[in-house]
Amino acid sequence: MRETMKIGEVAKLTGVSPDALRFYEDKGLIQSTRSANGYRCYTAEAVQLVDYIKLAQQLGFSLAEIGENLPELWSSTTASAELLAAIFVEKIQIIDQRIIQMQVLRAALAERAKQVCPLLRLP
Repeated sequence: MRETMKIGEVAKLTGVSPDALRFYEDKGLIQSTRSANGYRCYTAEAVQLVDYIKLAQQLGFSLAEIGENLPELWSSTTASAELLAAIFVEKIQIIDQRIIQMQVLRAALAERAKQVCPLLRLP
């Protein structure tokens, strides 16, 4: 991999569109420099960051959550592992709460369906 890459190269390596890369940059998640002709230039670290962002999004984290923890996670490996474990535990708790809320909502909808449609009432 070269020392710096243009946006198209980073997009190809990461599978993320150039628009998404510009958006990540606007949100402060990745950084680029400008070449003499005005093109964005990214380092190999930007590719690693984009891969991290993609994985975090697949795990259910919002860009705001990713950006909130990115500086600390990217700074040291020991602290990062502990912080990441704590973040995952917190996310699991949030998901568990949502599951309970969805189960309550499902039960309420099922009850309403029985009341509204006589075909669903059991004898």
